[in-house]
Amino acid sequence: MSQHHHRPHPAHAAEPSANEPRAASQAEAAAPELAQQPCASEIQALQAQVALLADQALRAQAEAQNSRRRAEEEIAKSRKFALEAFAESLLPVIDSLEAGLQADSASAGQLRTGTEATLRQLLAALERNKVVQINPEPGARFDPSVQQAISVVPSEQEAGTVAGVLQKGYTIAERVLRPALVTVAAAPPQ
Repeated sequence: MSQHHHRPHPAHAAEPSANEPRAASQAEAAAPELAQQPCASEIQALQAQVALLADQALRAQAEAQNSRRRAEEEIAKSRKFALEAFAESLLPVIDSLEAGLQADSASAGQLRTGTEATLRQLLAALERNKVVQINPEPGARFDPSVQQAISVVPSEQEAGTVAGVLQKGYTIAERVLRPALVTVAAAPPQ
């Protein structure tokens, strides 16, 4: 039994063919190109996404500016028309005052009656525009949120209550425009 080993020819064993180096270098050159193609498409996609997001940010900023401008215009219109409504409600008061001044032969009683009617008109116009009097009754609890104590006076009333009103106060839409000036009852001497 003879063993026969087949050995490759020494010339073929370690030598690459003339075409093999060229094929290897082409494969190496194609590999980075193939690797770069997905990267280039990813970069394009990311650039498109960045452009889209930048556009959306600019649009959002423009919309915010437009909203702010519209809100400012609405506030200006509200103030303008609120003032207009307030002034309009005062016109009958002016008419009454002018009519009273034109009455040359009016008696003192007639002038007083006309003045009281004009004052009622004025107070009604103020109330329609949410301006309300602060005029606490004597004996009412002193309320520093809407009243200002000018002095403490001896009184038969309970201590810490309103003894008298020196000047009426006013609120506008439940906010103090001017506090009522009041005197407050003192605690009885001990």
